Amino acid sequence: MAVTEQDGAPLAPGLYLVATPIGNLEDITLRALRILRSVDRIACEDTRQTQKLLNHFGIETKTTSVHEHNEAGRAAGLIDDIRKGERIAVVTDAGMPGISDPGMHLARAAIEARLAVIPVPGANAALTALIASGLDTERFLFEGFLPPKQGARQARLEALRASLSEDAAPLTVVLYEAPHRILETLADIAVVYGSECRVALARELTKLHEEFLRGPAAEVAAQLQERDRVRGEMVLLVEMRPAAAGEAAAPVSLLERIRELAASEGLDEMAALKKIAKERGVSKSEIYRELQRVRNKK
Repeated sequence: MAVTEQDGAPLAPGLYLVATPIGNLEDITLRALRILRSVDRIACEDTRQTQKLLNHFGIETKTTSVHEHNEAGRAAGLIDDIRKGERIAVVTDAGMPGISDPGMHLARAAIEARLAVIPVPGANAALTALIASGLDTERFLFEGFLPPKQGARQARLEALRASLSEDAAPLTVVLYEAPHRILETLADIAVVYGSECRVALARELTKLHEEFLRGPAAEVAAQLQERDRVRGEMVLLVEMRPAAAGEAAAPVSLLERIRELAASEGLDEMAALKKIAKERGVSKSEIYRELQRVRNKK
């Protein structure tokens, strides 16, 4: 017996972009469960991860792997299947397909083929963190992941601020960040936007150890530095204000960065130089020569 959509008709052929829980399984919608039971196939970021969700709700729909490395290549075949009348759902490991996760290429391909693309809304880490951040929710920008290297990361933060007019209201920037980079990112935010820049860090949203840290960037970084280990999936929200007239972002000096790494990670000078070289995408010898030039100027 066919499961029907709201208008009473059988589930139509098309691409169904289905949001899944970001932690608490109770956050899945009744509609999402119905769609996942009804489609012919579920395209998953990780079939093993999705199978846990399907098993929990007793869903037996077959799955196929579609992740960031094969999505573009798999799109043509899946589009052909929809043309033949199939109903295909797209899910990621958690949250909304296409938001820093696979789904965008498939949606574009289906739209270009004039096939139905049906969003099935639900949990999303960025918006979940935003509404509980205490920062402005009327004007916000989802940036996703910043560049992993310090120089490029600071340049991107400065470019974002430069996009604001001098009289613009504060804008909340929503970022995703990995635990092993969060302290470096907070340090860069303090450099570019100032140590008093307000941030909110949401960790392990909807899970057992959900946590929000709110306050100036330097203060939040200090709280994290007190911990033996920083872990968990994170959303970082930043209150971005226009630069004051004549203000320019000062890059972190080499000596400052060495001191930061000594304080945050306990690295000695040689280990710090090695890490800085990797961050900047240059050789360790080049960083060492720069350090000698800085010291010779003193």
